[in-house]
Amino acid sequence: MTTKKRTIIIIIAALLAICAVATLIVVNMFNHKLSPKETTYIYIDADDDIDSVRTKIIATDADVSMTAFNWLVAWKHYNEHIRVGRYEVSANKSTLSLFRDLRNHNSQPIRLVVPSVRTIDIMAGRLARQLMIDSITIAAKFHDPSTWQSLGHTQETFPALFIPNTYEIYWETSVDKLVERLQKENDAFWNDQRTALASQIGLTKNEVVTLASIVDSETANDGEKARIAGLYMNRLHRGILLQSDPTVIFAVGDFSIRRVLNVHLQTPSPYNTYRVAGLPPGPIRIPSIAGIDAVLHYEQNDYIYMCAKEDFSGTHNFAVSYSEHLANARRYINALNQRGIK
Repeated sequence: MTTKKRTIIIIIAALLAICAVATLIVVNMFNHKLSPKETTYIYIDADDDIDSVRTKIIATDADVSMTAFNWLVAWKHYNEHIRVGRYEVSANKSTLSLFRDLRNHNSQPIRLVVPSVRTIDIMAGRLARQLMIDSITIAAKFHDPSTWQSLGHTQETFPALFIPNTYEIYWETSVDKLVERLQKENDAFWNDQRTALASQIGLTKNEVVTLASIVDSETANDGEKARIAGLYMNRLHRGILLQSDPTVIFAVGDFSIRRVLNVHLQTPSPYNTYRVAGLPPGPIRIPSIAGIDAVLHYEQNDYIYMCAKEDFSGTHNFAVSYSEHLANARRYINALNQRGIK
């Protein structure tokens, strides 16, 4: 073999070795595991550009090769196709798989908690903390008459749409899709069994939710909710005013009230059950599933009266007669006075 041929072979071998090493380096850059300390997520919203995407990737503290990422951005023109979403950064991911998730919109869903809260505006704020949509957009949708009407509600009954639970949904879901999902969950909740139970106790679904909102406002103790529901059903059946303090507080619009006074009882409002017979025109809060089911399975009892226990345990003393109720009320009032609660 001539010296020239030997030199050519050596050069070719060297080039192949260099190419092999370079390929290995590149492959490692693309496929090296990210190895974050814990699984985290990158949230890409509508305002993000390629620079802010890079910043969010770097902020994860994962072992992402930004050189490889930038090559992929240039090759696939990702800067022109940024997709909103929630993207997982975990130990089994690589720079290449993360890039593919971002480019192919492999967004990961969240577990959306729909809470039991007092008002629609509070609900909007709580949902906005978990979603890409801001609270102003959500609140505007919830207060839009066309939203209520399209779902068969009035402004007063609209809170009955919400069934507090945890739902899997995409972080970037639009406000319209959010409302559609809430209605879908409401439909699923009101299955044949619950609908039949509502009919059996003589209430519409909205009336069940309205009564449940009163029950939930009276107690946080799930164990006595069915008893309280039975008490109020007794009053409804006998044509007795419900006389529920939480409805008065709702009518006044001051949720800081700790002691309902005679001046509050005079508030003119369809929600003031000390003045208006029957159920209010809609829920006074978004009730829990436990509250709704307590109404559907209300306890058969003879109670007409109840009063908070004087030990401030959050539970109640129940009474059949007015004289018994007055004795319970005196103990509670004395306890309020002793604590200086006005």
